[in-house]
Amino acid sequence: MNIKPLADRVVIKMLESEETTKSGIVLAGSAKEKPQIAEVVAVGPGGNVDGKEIEMTVKVGDKVIISKYAGTEVKIDGVEYTILRQSDILAKVE
Repeated sequence: MNIKPLADRVVIKMLESEETTKSGIVLAGSAKEKPQIAEVVAVGPGGNVDGKEIEMTVKVGDKVIISKYAGTEVKIDGVEYTILRQSDILAKVE
């Protein structure tokens, strides 16, 4: 199945968070925070959204930092994705 986001929406796949702390302590599953770094999987066309012209500044393959509770989580073909607005992306990671 292929996901094609509309307007200023972006589809991302969350990257795995680290399972050990810097001091070497292994974290239990419940102790891990939701990761905030993700990879862009699909990008909408942008265009006129709510009366404003939106230009998409991210592209497929970019690694980004997102707002902690942003977007809607969906599961397609056993893979979890998050669909969010481009404005919920805080920064690109290079």
